[in-house]
Amino acid sequence: MNRYITLLHFTEQGAKHINKSTKRAHDFAALAEKAGVTIENEFWTVGGFDGVLIIRADDEKKALHLLVELAAAGNVRTETLRAFTAEEFDAVIAG
Repeated sequence: MNRYITLLHFTEQGAKHINKSTKRAHDFAALAEKAGVTIENEFWTVGGFDGVLIIRADDEKKALHLLVELAAAGNVRTETLRAFTAEEFDAVIAG
């Protein structure tokens, strides 16, 4: 399964309705489950980013489609990174 780390910034709309942020996260989790994507964890943060989302999916298209839907809702802007465990990265290095 591929793992992705998504960094989140609230949009003006998302910040204006920040009190609904955790409800939106629960709704997103239900959408992810239907799409066959696992949410490993999610965090609200302070500093350069407003949140971090860690997801896993066996199909990259499923994961990216889900993240496109998240961005299209208009509450966050996303920056997504493919993430590897040490074992996965060793396999990449080995070729």
